[in-house]
Amino acid sequence: MAITKVKAIVLGGVNIKEKDKLITLFSLEKGKIAISMKGVRGDKAKLKSAKEIFTFGEYCIEEGKINIITAVDIIDNFYDLSKDIDKYYEGCAILDIVNKISINQSNPALFIELIKALKTLCYENVRKYYVFDKFMLSILKNMGYGFLSDKCSSCGTNLEHKFFNYDVGEIVCARCQNSLCEKLSDATFSAMKMLDNIDYEKLSTVRLGGMGEVQTYNILTKNFLFRTGQNLINF
Repeated sequence: MAITKVKAIVLGGVNIKEKDKLITLFSLEKGKIAISMKGVRGDKAKLKSAKEIFTFGEYCIEEGKINIITAVDIIDNFYDLSKDIDKYYEGCAILDIVNKISINQSNPALFIELIKALKTLCYENVRKYYVFDKFMLSILKNMGYGFLSDKCSSCGTNLEHKFFNYDVGEIVCARCQNSLCEKLSDATFSAMKMLDNIDYEKLSTVRLGGMGEVQTYNILTKNFLFRTGQNLINF
């Protein structure tokens, strides 16, 4: 049997048979893959910690009729996320994005973005929504849905009053708004611009005002639904 090694993060899994588990990995080399782990739900299972959500490691996959994991070298399990309910669910929402947009194909940019986001969320003192919002802005931009322009996407005029148009996923002016638009506060637009431009490593220094991060979260999740047809986990 051929053995393949991949660096991967556990996105989730389902229990099968008496002690087995089918886990979903997002890997650097192969994208999203579903792999069986034999006997890992047993009390004395050698690999039981490697089946848990958020686990990041090098997984050895024995390829056959049914691919199975034979060994794991854990790099990080982001354990501290389990100590903070808000961070845990924010992390779950980030994994949910990856699970919904990834396919069985390598996507190094997405993989690196995910690692950066989880490290920041786990180990830095960052306020709620900041990591998720930044991650979502990056993902939408990489999908071709960048929208942070100072001009109306429809008529090209300078934006005095801003409206987010969910039909096209862009920002328009008051004259070009329609029934699928939502008014964007100045605080929200500023929050989006700041989060888009700052590095993950510096997010702990950011303090946004005017509840901009909350409206940013609401707009980005709704925009994701319009762009992909899929809802995300709320937190």
